Amino acid sequence: MPNPERTDDNSPLSAWRLARLWACLPSRCAICQSWPQAPLCELCIRRFAPPRHRCLACALPVPDAIRLCGACVLARPPLDLCLAATTYAWPWVDVIARYKFQEQAGWDRPLASLMRTAPGAQDSLDAADWVLPIPLSAQRLSERGFNQSWLLARQLSPRKADANLLLRTRDTPSQRTLPRAQRLANLAGAFALAPLRAAQLRGKRVVVVDDVMTSGASLHAAAHVLRQAGATHISALVLARTDLGGSNGQ
Repeated sequence: MPNPERTDDNSPLSAWRLARLWACLPSRCAICQSWPQAPLCELCIRRFAPPRHRCLACALPVPDAIRLCGACVLARPPLDLCLAATTYAWPWVDVIARYKFQEQAGWDRPLASLMRTAPGAQDSLDAADWVLPIPLSAQRLSERGFNQSWLLARQLSPRKADANLLLRTRDTPSQRTLPRAQRLANLAGAFALAPLRAAQLRGKRVVVVDDVMTSGASLHAAAHVLRQAGATHISALVLARTDLGGSNGQ
C-alpha cells in the first residue's frame, strides 16, 4: 500500500533523496555556524535546549517538585504522558521553519536526536507498541511535499512508526491564531483510524509524535480517537513546546 506520508523515492527531487544527500554532506552548525560540525552542535544543544522540568500531562515548565501544573490538576488532558525536548523559541523557531517550509527534510535526523534528549523520551519509545505521527491533510501534504512529523517518527523508531494507522480525514483552518476552544472545535472529527485496523490498537501503548505543541488541541483530538480504539497508554513526544502560561496543553 502506498505510504501517503512520503514522497516518491524515484522522483529525482524527492524529499527523501534530498534528505539522505543532505545528511551526508559536511555542514555548519545552523546556530553558531561552526564548521565542520553536525547540523546542530552539542554546545548549542546544551546552551539552547537544556533539560527543563515539565508538567507530565502538558509539558509546560513547572518547579522541580511539581508533577502536574495547576491546569492539569483541575482538568487532566487525555494524554497519559506529554514530553517536550525544548521550548519553542529562538533558535528553534527558525530551525523548525527551515525544516517544514523550506524543503529541508534532512533536518529529521538531528531534530529526532534532540527529541530523544527529553527526559523519559527513550523509555517511552522503548515501551511503545506504536509510534504514530500527527497526520497532515492531503492538501497540506501536497503543498509541503512531506509530513515533518512522519519523518521524525520514522527516525525515532523505524520499526514501530506507522504513517497509515492514524489518518487525517479533512483539512482544517490554520490553528496558529485561534483560542484553544476554537482549535478543538476545528479538529472535531478531523482524525480517524485506518479502516479495519482499529483492533491493532486495543491494549497497546502508543507514542504520538509532532514537531510543535501549542495548545495541545491536535494531540488531544488524536488521543481521543486512539483511546476509543482501546489504546491503554498514550504519550505525546514533541520537539518544541510553546510556553504559554495557563495553557492546558496544536
